[in-house]
Amino acid sequence: MSELMAARIQMGSSLAFHICFAVLGIGMPALLMIAEGLWLRTRNEVYRDLARTWSKAFAVTFGIGAISGTMLSFELGLLWPRFMEFAGGIIGMPFSLEGFAFFIEAIFLAIYLYGWNRLTPCAHFLCGIPLVVGGFLSTFFIVSANAWMNTPAGFTLDANGAITNIDPIAAMLNPAFPTQYSHMLFAALVCSGFALASVYAAGMLRGRKDEYHRKGLAIGLVFAAIVLPIQLVTGDLIAQQVTENQPLKLATMEGLYKTTEGAPLTLFGIPNDEKQEVVGGVEIPYLLSILAYNNPNATVQGMEEFPEENWPNTLIVHTAYDLMITIGSALMLPGLIALYAWRRRPRWLEAKPFLLMMVATGPAAYICMETGWITTESGRQPWAIYNVLKVEDSVTTATGILGWFILFSAVYLVITVLMISILLRMARKRRQRLAAAELAVEVPGD
Repeated sequence: MSELMAARIQMGSSLAFHICFAVLGIGMPALLMIAEGLWLRTRNEVYRDLARTWSKAFAVTFGIGAISGTMLSFELGLLWPRFMEFAGGIIGMPFSLEGFAFFIEAIFLAIYLYGWNRLTPCAHFLCGIPLVVGGFLSTFFIVSANAWMNTPAGFTLDANGAITNIDPIAAMLNPAFPTQYSHMLFAALVCSGFALASVYAAGMLRGRKDEYHRKGLAIGLVFAAIVLPIQLVTGDLIAQQVTENQPLKLATMEGLYKTTEGAPLTLFGIPNDEKQEVVGGVEIPYLLSILAYNNPNATVQGMEEFPEENWPNTLIVHTAYDLMITIGSALMLPGLIALYAWRRRPRWLEAKPFLLMMVATGPAAYICMETGWITTESGRQPWAIYNVLKVEDSVTTATGILGWFILFSAVYLVITVLMISILLRMARKRRQRLAAAELAVEVPGD
């Protein structure tokens, strides 16, 4: 394995690991506020119990996200020094600002955790607002840096090819930023909602069909089901933005080798670069032209318009894009079923088939999010900064990266095992505490 490939695999696996916790840092504060807000309104202690449990679980995942994020910052400097030398003057600003947003979230998380019995209920609830704002701001700054890599702006290149005349605001608010930020933000909210719902659905499958589990499932599902349609709309806006700024990425996503008028959307299948066709794909007539230009007869550029050495890996990009679209669309189903069942068939909501579906939504939402990120990153290849700096010109000249990749992978595995163990222990302690309380009520003489 080449050092370049080892560096790419290490960075990719680190990002894939970190993003699992980053999305919870965005979505969980909103869910905490919903649960606590319902408690303030109804004084139903179940909602307060949910909020307290979620805050503890969130603290664990937030800490792990901080660890993996720190490791990523070291990897950027160690694995991609030439990239950082070239682009550090631009992406350094949003990365620094993200640090401030992170500390806002961390400080108020500490206050939130230790303020349950020390602050008034209203003051404690208001402490959740900076948690939400901090998560949204962190996303803003990180996504602005990534979007800049897709549509670089706010600078000029001198005669030696170095970046000069930097406009940091224009760089952050680059053409890809608005759609990429909104799409990532809503994806994080959807993942958080379905992740929670799947946990409580699993508990209900084990016979714990009490009010605590029912309300936990309901909050997560309703939250995700409301946000998901907005997420799909932002996906459509991204297709139009990519059409304008990265037409090769769009063609690769769809496996569109030849420029086509009234281009179809091709689902599934295996792209064949030699034959320049997607083998076994299912075509939906005119849909790609509609998504890209809102015009069924519009002409969409094919991959043939671009040098073949600049083509991304068509199999990876097309497959990841198909998975994202398919899973994202399928995730609409649980919400629609729940809406129908709530009005006409309430028993369906506790039936085994529905609960099994809900258990699957958590992993499915994460797979959808990961494949969307793969589409964004792999679709830009071979460029680290689109049409400016290639990945092969960004990597370190050091050797032995494969060994470090194995070491980092082992660290991530250990962290994952520890996190799962801690969360399971927390859940077990809660059940034991409730069982002891019930026993004390049943035997008051003791």
